[in-house]
Amino acid sequence: MTLQVSVRSNLYKDSVALMRIAEEVRAATGVARATLLMGTEANKAILEQAGLFSDALRAARAADLMVLVEDADDHDGSRVAAALQLAERLLAGKAAASQPGVQQMSPQSMAMAVAAANEAGNKSGLAQISVPGAYAAAEALKAIKAGLDVFLFSDNVPLEQELAIKQLAQAHGRLVMGPDCGTAIVGGVPLGFANQVRRGRIGLVGASGTGLQEVSCQIHALGEGVSHALGTGGRDPSAAIGGISLHAAMEMLAADASTEVIVLISKPPAAPVVQSLNARMQQLAAQTGKHFVVLFLGASPSAALPGITPVGTLFEAAAQAVALVQGKGKGKADTATRVGAAESVNVAALPKPLDNAQNSSQNSAQHSPQQRYVRGLFSGGTFCTEAQAIWQAHGLRCWSNVPLDKSLLLSDARCSQEHTAVDLGDDVFTVGRPHPMIDPQLRIERLLAEAADPTVAVILLDVVLGWGSHADPAGALAPAIRQACAIASADGRALSVIGFVTGTADDPQNLAAQRECLLQAGVTLADSSSAAAMVVLPLLAQLAAAAPSQSALNLASGKAERSKAVVS
Repeated sequence: MTLQVSVRSNLYKDSVALMRIAEEVRAATGVARATLLMGTEANKAILEQAGLFSDALRAARAADLMVLVEDADDHDGSRVAAALQLAERLLAGKAAASQPGVQQMSPQSMAMAVAAANEAGNKSGLAQISVPGAYAAAEALKAIKAGLDVFLFSDNVPLEQELAIKQLAQAHGRLVMGPDCGTAIVGGVPLGFANQVRRGRIGLVGASGTGLQEVSCQIHALGEGVSHALGTGGRDPSAAIGGISLHAAMEMLAADASTEVIVLISKPPAAPVVQSLNARMQQLAAQTGKHFVVLFLGASPSAALPGITPVGTLFEAAAQAVALVQGKGKGKADTATRVGAAESVNVAALPKPLDNAQNSSQNSAQHSPQQRYVRGLFSGGTFCTEAQAIWQAHGLRCWSNVPLDKSLLLSDARCSQEHTAVDLGDDVFTVGRPHPMIDPQLRIERLLAEAADPTVAVILLDVVLGWGSHADPAGALAPAIRQACAIASADGRALSVIGFVTGTADDPQNLAAQRECLLQAGVTLADSSSAAAMVVLPLLAQLAAAAPSQSALNLASGKAERSKAVVS
């Protein structure tokens, strides 16, 4: 293995910027891995665990940037050296681009930033913070004391510091989105990973980034719009934090004149948090006349309460909100997306042909009796959770690195077994690598490995558009999808690839072009994440009927069968 490193002193870039540079370097030079991380002790420990640490990085400080390039096949080191030089140029270029024209000093503190904004006549009520986690709490506290709400993109903020930040915000009547908040839309302005959706009358609150993206995009597709989408960070619903930001965001939307219906999206909060949220939503509904739609993803929808409509899927959350804001009462989600309506999905066209040149071989291939499993390869953690919830409701046992049923935790996240849904954005996969919403390489490797497994019948993929995401995710995945289907076809098997695109026509990636690219690659496209998970069920039932002794659905008493799909 050839590994070269460098350290840039006193140069900070947020994680999204670093991931995008890493992806650009890898794509341009063909090296196996490019990694850019700040020199914190936590990041050094991560690199050491991944076998990427070297003595040259030992002296790096938290304010220094570590750059690593690795390639096992670059025997003379020339490709790695070229990649390292490109990373240096991109870092220098982006630093220069941030200061066009007359040289200006960037604000060196929160106070300087607030003063500069006020001097420019741009008095803001929001501070966006993306600094190393060790310093994030201090900056957030300064922003709150300056009378600002906070969008805290930084991760690795200790739990006790998150609680202190949010308690101070609560005392000052401010909102903290985060830490580790990846998505928000404030007054029509996307922050982090977010989509370009029209303004409207539906407000969103979410402890889930891709959940906010999918619901906002479905609202857009259904003809309505979003007033604000406020993320809270994934730990907010825990008993330790107590849903402080969920409460604050609900209060803000309830007081917002442009918001008529409020949607709350979260994995199941701690029981005391659920009780406090329900009580406050009922009070706000009675006081304001605004209705709440609630999705605790992975939990069975509870009975409706006054002013509160519980739902079970992301699409239902959007459909109910749209129906309510249009004065139609309780909405009716499309039956193909409901958790109990798998039989309504038409799967006669599965699998689809790849292209004209491969029609005959693909059409002649059939699923073999061995093929009975689905593999969900997700870039969005919420989509991984939703798919498990839908499948679990139909008796389908699904292993995962982030399982709803803790007894189904994969012993090795890199190795699938039986039915598997994998969150490829989980930390175990992103150590030293960009997130799969930015760099598709990790998912491509996993896709090809799963295609080589003779027991796999279906692969489910998400494609997430919007600001911050890969410029052409479908175009990057399409060749690998074709290759995966060709691997199966060469072995006399069919491989069904099902997908969905989270995005809008106004996103920079062009939704129509992304969908067409996937269709041309042979993907069966669903209109939502919920529908995509549902489409899998009748296909598996069809395979089980053809080979009843190897039922795809009844695995409760069977031993775990490990696949050959292993990806480093």
